[in-house]
Amino acid sequence: MGNERRPVDARATTIMVMMCAIWGTQQVIIKLAAASMAPLLQVGVRSGISAVLVALVVLYRRDHAALARWTLRGGVLAGLLFGTEFVLVGEGLRLTTASHIAIFLYTAPIFAAFGLGLCLPEERLAPLQWCGIGLAFAGVVASFAGRGPAPAGSMAWLGDLLGIAAGAASGATTTVVRVSALSRAPASVTLLYQLVGGFVLATAAAVMMGEVRVTWTPVLVAGLLYQSVIVSFASYLAWFALLRIYLASRLGVISFMAPVFGTVFGVTVLGEQLDTAFICGAVMILGGIVLVSAQDLLRGGRRARAIPDGGCITGNGT
Repeated sequence: MGNERRPVDARATTIMVMMCAIWGTQQVIIKLAAASMAPLLQVGVRSGISAVLVALVVLYRRDHAALARWTLRGGVLAGLLFGTEFVLVGEGLRLTTASHIAIFLYTAPIFAAFGLGLCLPEERLAPLQWCGIGLAFAGVVASFAGRGPAPAGSMAWLGDLLGIAAGAASGATTTVVRVSALSRAPASVTLLYQLVGGFVLATAAAVMMGEVRVTWTPVLVAGLLYQSVIVSFASYLAWFALLRIYLASRLGVISFMAPVFGTVFGVTVLGEQLDTAFICGAVMILGGIVLVSAQDLLRGGRRARAIPDGGCITGNGT
């Protein structure tokens, strides 16, 4: 009973929408600063800065006791998957557009729902909810198809493929966090394992590929600070805290809103055109979210009253 997750309620939905808006800016910010620092090196640097910030949180909360053998196996695996995701994202952004990566990356909830459904009975989705996932995924595909032809260059297809692979790695990370001992660890420790993995793998890959040239500009400095403090520190810490409270597959499906925000930001910041196909895709995504979430939202009030609200609200479980 102590490890039971709640259905998504109004508070979790509000937080997730805010985080989706933040996550939707990631690819646009990286793309804006790509001329000054390679995307792969950007994700490595931001992960390193964020890891330092999270380590300070771990020490402040005295969560360092959880950095022990009982979390090591899951932590190392989650870190490797998290780092792999951002290596794939960084290289994908070099080969294709931010809009393509934003859309393909957020296939992650499909992979997470599949993995969690195999591992945990309480995470299995009802038939109607599977239909919702299918509709949301169809919306992602429609949004991508409506963006027009791929950018010039024979390797653009590879960038798209790397985006899908990054989504699979992200979904696998969610599964590992949920089914391993990390599900009982403070969120700050869970995040620290992953940020260290992201820093090591992304930075090492950038060095190996020779993508280390840096031209310091205001856009680059502001972008790195935003990515490090807001995206990789604050929003990820909140995300892993939510994973300890709510059903991960339901949270994951709400994250389908992130590519919608990402494309909107692409229109306003990068000057991309908003077309009818994208609008239809966005409606399908939101419709899928409603189908998946409706059953939990209807019964959420009753179940929330049955589960005490104290406990796992903050990362350290206090």
